[in-house]
Amino acid sequence: MPSDVFRYRLGDAVPAADAEATLVLAILAVEALHGEAPARLDAGHAFDPKLRTVVIDATTAVGRDFNRLFLGFLSREFGPGSFRVERVPQPTSPTPEPAAA
Repeated sequence: MPSDVFRYRLGDAVPAADAEATLVLAILAVEALHGEAPARLDAGHAFDPKLRTVVIDATTAVGRDFNRLFLGFLSREFGPGSFRVERVPQPTSPTPEPAAA
């Protein structure tokens, strides 16, 4: 089953401060679409300027819209070749074994 968590790896030509500003723009846009509370609750993300990565949780409708907005803004601002995006593999849960009688 594919993961709905995405990791963006920013190229060297993308200033970290500008990438963060693009992330904030996507947050504001998703707030305009869904409201402030749903955006705060369901637009999970992490930004690491040292690793030059952005991780977005797109497991909810709000998260999916947030991911699409960020991808569109990032691509438009810096070009599609300025970053890589990949699905973050999720650990599989062990299958519970029946209890011994």
